[in-house]
Amino acid sequence: MASSVNEVESKQLLSETNEDPDVVADFEPGACKESMLVTTDSFEELEQEMDSSFDDRQMKESTTSTISEIQEELHDTTVPEDSASDDDKLKNDVEELASQLSEASLTSNEEGTTAATPVGSVPEEEYWNNTEWKAKKKHVFILSTAGKPIYSRYGSEDKLVTIFGVMQALVSFVQANQDTIRSIHAGKTKFVFLLKGPIILVSVSRTEENVSQLVLQLTYVYNQIVSVLTSSQLTRIYEQRRNYDLRRLLAGAERLIDHLLNFMEREPAFLLGAVKCLPLTASVRDAVTQTIIQICGKIKNLVFAILLANNQLITLVRMKKYFIHPADLHLIFNLVNSSESFKAAESWTPICLPKFDSTGFLHGHVSYLAEDCQACLLLLTVDRDVFFTLSEAKQKVVEKLRRGNCLEAINESLSRPTLTVSQVGVADMRHFLYKCRSTAQFWSPAMEAPYNSPEEAERLLGLYQALHQRLHSASRPLKLLHQQLERETMLGWVTTGFELYITFEPLVTKLSAINAVNKLLRWIKKEEERLFILNAPTF
Repeated sequence: MASSVNEVESKQLLSETNEDPDVVADFEPGACKESMLVTTDSFEELEQEMDSSFDDRQMKESTTSTISEIQEELHDTTVPEDSASDDDKLKNDVEELASQLSEASLTSNEEGTTAATPVGSVPEEEYWNNTEWKAKKKHVFILSTAGKPIYSRYGSEDKLVTIFGVMQALVSFVQANQDTIRSIHAGKTKFVFLLKGPIILVSVSRTEENVSQLVLQLTYVYNQIVSVLTSSQLTRIYEQRRNYDLRRLLAGAERLIDHLLNFMEREPAFLLGAVKCLPLTASVRDAVTQTIIQICGKIKNLVFAILLANNQLITLVRMKKYFIHPADLHLIFNLVNSSESFKAAESWTPICLPKFDSTGFLHGHVSYLAEDCQACLLLLTVDRDVFFTLSEAKQKVVEKLRRGNCLEAINESLSRPTLTVSQVGVADMRHFLYKCRSTAQFWSPAMEAPYNSPEEAERLLGLYQALHQRLHSASRPLKLLHQQLERETMLGWVTTGFELYITFEPLVTKLSAINAVNKLLRWIKKEEERLFILNAPTF
């Protein structure tokens, strides 16, 4: 049984059950005057992009270069006039990153996930009838518009050539009728297509995710490829050679895609289009931030300084006027989390942030703070020749943070178990996701019974996906939705200030749920300085 409530009714319900008259529907714990992140909702962006023509998207990509804009503003003179052309520099960056990815030691998939390895030795004509291969809940395929295989999540691309050919034929057949294929539904299986320039991405899924959610995931996979190659290089490759085998340049990067797909299946940040912050006292976080500003603020071409740990943001300092999109941060998290090589030594790597500028690379100094502090610092610049300058700055940052006991505070937070709902103290509440919309940050407690097994945690994320889908429906969006399911009660609430998705014990009434929301919001407000970054620091 489900019940939906419009905005007027939700405010009325809130006022009837609220003990604190200051808590109203647009109340927003975790808000600040300016965000360091781009706060445009990912699903809104997706709908706009899918509604626009391919020519419009190409025009937008080809006329926007934030990196060039920064270099012009700073009157960058670090590259001599007789140096290599932009094309040569781009090629060198791609080759450098491909080499690093090939040599890097990437982490194996975490327990409970399935590695993207070939399934047995099966003849090509029988491969798609293999029981183990067919049993996978979600396949992802990438191919060129010419039908050339690029990536398969499970199995060998070379043994799936026929399937890739069928996918390319479906796309071409629909395009011949002046249309674009979006999805095919066969029973509980969805075949979802995403056409991005010279490549085609396909998801074959038997999960509860809807088409928009699957397209968003495919968009992340595409952006992961762009982060390695840039959209300019990708387009140029296929303009010159339509049948080019992109796997040559993606050697090593396919493991980043594997990790990203597993990451998305257990992490609600992608669904919410937000990032989670490492809980720290305001004084410690401010001390860390000010240390980075004081030491790195003098470096001319530094665009972003990002400190993260365990897929959580500790702080982010940015060049004035420029912001970073949560989707780009998710790719950075995936890169750091899947690359063991960063722990061994300081790295200097080109990184394309597709939302920031898909046409070029930033250059990243990537290193962990110390052997006794597993927080990773990324210093991203438009200058390719400042490795030693950034290395020296990083050492000074670590020394000052150690003197101020900040490394110890970060370690303490990382070692401390994440709070559970039972510690929050709201009766009948099992779990929740809270997103502050003005800052694109979210927080959620640790999983506890009955969701502390991988299977149940996956089922819970599926319930949140279904709730999110219903609230954000393009045809009939809702402000408030109360659902009494067989094993739990769900409540979703979207206001101008926040998004809240809560799981309750079964049979919790609407009024009891709203009353619990008020208690939860007051608790989040009380803890907001620890759970969120409440400013937008700049160099």
